[in-house]
Parts: sequence; structure tokens; C-alpha cells
Amino acid sequence: MSGRYQPVLVAVAHGSRDPRHAQTVAELAAAARSRNTNLQIEIAYLDLSEPRLPDVLRQLDAAGVRQATAVPLLLAPAYHAKTDLPRALRRARHDHPRLEVTAARALGPSPALVRALERRLREAGIWPGDPSIGIVLGAAGTSDPSARRQIEQLAAGWASTGWAGVACAYASAGGPDVAAAATDLRRQGADRVVLAPYVLAPGILPDRLFTGARAARLDALAPVLGAAPEVVSLIIQRYEEITLLTASA
Repeated sequence: MSGRYQPVLVAVAHGSRDPRHAQTVAELAAAARSRNTNLQIEIAYLDLSEPRLPDVLRQLDAAGVRQATAVPLLLAPAYHAKTDLPRALRRARHDHPRLEVTAARALGPSPALVRALERRLREAGIWPGDPSIGIVLGAAGTSDPSARRQIEQLAAGWASTGWAGVACAYASAGGPDVAAAATDLRRQGADRVVLAPYVLAPGILPDRLFTGARAARLDALAPVLGAAPEVVSLIIQRYEEITLLTASA
């Protein structure tokens, strides 16, 4: 499919009262548009920010769009990916029967996200796989056991690439927090400990990770993933997985 016959890509973010969140989502969408100028990309939010997903889908239907693919800008298939998004799409299908809406997978887990993390670490002066360095993999937090397990599996796999260790820390949902993860890494023998935020955009919970890292006197703090090229490629990949599957059906 090409040109105007391509389904619209709706990049669905969680949303935040922090304006930096929306700015980062806009940067991600702009970078994705630059990869494929024929592809229409719209931004929608599940909560806290505008425009909300139902409003975007209603506007697409009114404009005569007949196919859309929702790509969740979420790093783990937790509550928002499993509950909020499917519920919103079920309502959209009921309210807009002419608009065929499909949902892509969450961005994570993916090796591309590890490459994006390493890019951000290099920007902070940390070379990937340094055996003297322990990594605090800082996530927003989730109470979903399977999503939490996937983050921990990512950490375990990443640790095998040469780091002194990789320990998960969470800004919410019960911890462990950054200080506890850093203490664990130092006990394992890490000479230096750095924060690698496993979050897409700035906001209240990412700020909590950075505050904890400074309080724990970590040696370096990498930026959030943001519009890293690997993340942009992953958004398009998730979209294409759905559109190619639909085209072959």
C-alpha cells in the first residue's frame, strides 16, 4: 500500500501534565514523518493530555479516513496497553463503524530499545559494556507482573553484554528505587553506577528517577530515550507489522 491508501498511523501516548512530555511525543512523530513523507501520522493521548484518542479517531472518521493503526508509545505491555487502549478502540469501533482501527504491539520489549539506551549512555560519556560500570535501569513502574518481568528480563540480557551488572529501579509501584538498585550494584563490585532511564519522555515519574539518582550520587545520568533513531524506527516497524499482516489477509 502506498500514498493515500496507507492506513493512518495514530501514535498513542499515555499523556502527562508536564509539557515536556507532549513536546517529546511531537518530536517522535515529526521524526517518523521524515522517514515516510507519504504516511499520515497523528498523535493521541490516553489521559492527561490533548488530543485524546476518541477525539482523534472521530476527526479521522469525519475526514473520510477508513483505516487507522494505533501504535502505543509504551515500553511495556502493561495496564495501558492491555486495558486502556483496547477499551478505547472497542468504543471507537462502535461509534465509528466505517473506520477500521487496528492496534499494534507496544514498543517494548525490543533489542532496538537496548540500542537506544546505549545511544543515550554514550551521550552521557558511558561506553556500552564497560565491565567497571553498573547500570540502574530506571523505569516508571508497573504493577503488572508480566510487564515487570519483561523489564527484568531486558536487564538480565543487557547485563550479559559486559556491564558489571544491570539492576532495575522503579519510580512507582513499589520499587526498588534508584538508591536500592545502586547499592545492590556497588555490592556486586561496580566501580561506577549510572542511570539509564527506560522512559520515552520527561515527566513526573522520570523526574523522580533523576532525583533519586542525584541523591544516591550516581556517577552519570543518561537522558530519556526521546526521539532516538532506534525508537523512531521501532514505531514504524510496529505500524508495518500490522499493515503488512492486514494486506496479506
